[in-house]
Amino acid sequence: MRKRKFLWIGLLLSLLLVFNLGIFAEEIPSLYEVYSDYFPIGTAINGRTMNTHRDLIVKHFNSITAENEMKFDALQPNQGIFNFYMADQMVNFAMENNMKIRGHVLVWHSQTPGWVFRMAGEPVSKELLLERMRNHIEKVVGRYKGKIYAWDVVNEAISDGAGIHREDSPWFEIIGKEYIAEAFRAAHAADPDAKLFYNDYNATEPAKMYKIYNLLKELLEEGVPIHGVGIQGHWSIEHPDMLQIMRAIEKYASLGLEIHITELDLSVFAWDDHRKLSEPTPEMLEKQATRYKNLFNLFKRYQGQITSVTLWGVADDSTWKDNHPVQGRKDWPLLFDVNHQPKEAFWAVIEASKQ
Repeated sequence: MRKRKFLWIGLLLSLLLVFNLGIFAEEIPSLYEVYSDYFPIGTAINGRTMNTHRDLIVKHFNSITAENEMKFDALQPNQGIFNFYMADQMVNFAMENNMKIRGHVLVWHSQTPGWVFRMAGEPVSKELLLERMRNHIEKVVGRYKGKIYAWDVVNEAISDGAGIHREDSPWFEIIGKEYIAEAFRAAHAADPDAKLFYNDYNATEPAKMYKIYNLLKELLEEGVPIHGVGIQGHWSIEHPDMLQIMRAIEKYASLGLEIHITELDLSVFAWDDHRKLSEPTPEMLEKQATRYKNLFNLFKRYQGQITSVTLWGVADDSTWKDNHPVQGRKDWPLLFDVNHQPKEAFWAVIEASKQ
């Protein structure tokens, strides 16, 4: 009798524990739902995290971007031989879960296979490279016509240095600056309804901001089909300041273009901090939370111009910031920790939605 009594007590305690855990889980609000009146909340995923982080992705995000799986080297590693398997998986995943899809990226100097730029050991002609670029864009954008609503057409074409264009890009070296306009025209021809973006990092730094602005203005004046600018947002808990970000948003918005925050993460390290830590300090996490809150409050102020915000990753256990820029160093730049639990920064972003 006593044994049966203990069994009942144990069962009751187990049920209470499960019930309480369920309540706590329900108390964690969905990111995209709390921002539904402002803009979609996206995340970058890869072939692994699409499965290992599935629950977090489905609950908190209503837009996805392929981290690497839609780049040139992933889709057409060899001339004329396309591999759409993983990209198709991601598109299907998004459609099954009623998510928007941002395509990333069609033309970039990095992660483009060498065959694109060479033939028989020599650089290809301008005409041949344009043909290869247009063919790639036609095949990729055409395949996902009506499924991918926005594309980063050209990525990181502006110089951080004294010049205007990134002159070490093989696209620029062989074709010249017109490759940018031609890429947008090709993407528009393949899917006239897709929104087309120019995407870059350091897009809020004043010197580079003006160069990007002038490029966009020139494209618009030439009648090039471009609809928006992507501000990558690979920032830190220290930089850049909010006023600088605000000025960049207003500058780009003055062109009548949409703005997407495309690759948002906040390193807990300042750029000149080369320490390696086993875990972030409480001060780092507090600063990160405050900065995320301030950023989302700023984004909300420009909800008419900012039409998408994408975090570059799902949780801290899978982030490109590990080993970058310091080899062998762990970073914690996202809203969920390595155990997929909400961080202080997550709750700060939730709080910002209410203000």
